[in-house]
Amino acid sequence: MILSGKEILRQVENGTIEIEPFEPTRINPNSYNLHLHDRLLVYTGDILDMKTPNATRELIIPEEGLLLEPGRLYLGRTLEYTRTDAHVPMLEGRSSVGRLGLYVHVTAGFGDVGFAGYWTLELQCVQPIRIYAGIGICQIYYHTIQGEYEPYRSGKYQNNTGIQPSLLYRDFET
Repeated sequence: MILSGKEILRQVENGTIEIEPFEPTRINPNSYNLHLHDRLLVYTGDILDMKTPNATRELIIPEEGLLLEPGRLYLGRTLEYTRTDAHVPMLEGRSSVGRLGLYVHVTAGFGDVGFAGYWTLELQCVQPIRIYAGIGICQIYYHTIQGEYEPYRSGKYQNNTGIQPSLLYRDFET
């Protein structure tokens, strides 16, 4: 079951869900709007390798916006830090953003119960688009979880403080 916006507010107030910074006006009927940070990462290599760390370069979104180009992956992050040990967090782009042809995630919109950190966004566009820091870019929503579980604690992206490029290469290390 998906939590309603009113239930998200109750869960934030009782500490079961943490969203920082939190602004009640950003609650939707069954989600909460998250915003784009002012920094992005792009991979610098022409070929990415799953078995090795891939070099990145940081971009800063200026006040006048930053033009994104099709055929390139831009990694961003939310301004908001989120945490919950009781619900499964999920992320989707806002419909207004999607209607401009901007994808907010490639495949990583699913979070683990217990995830704590900033959400890394995998931005891609259908045609050139100018983006701006601070824009409400996506929405987080929460599912209830049934059955016994252990919250996510020691994963490679847990408690991140910045944009996280792929750490898949660690899966090959023994």
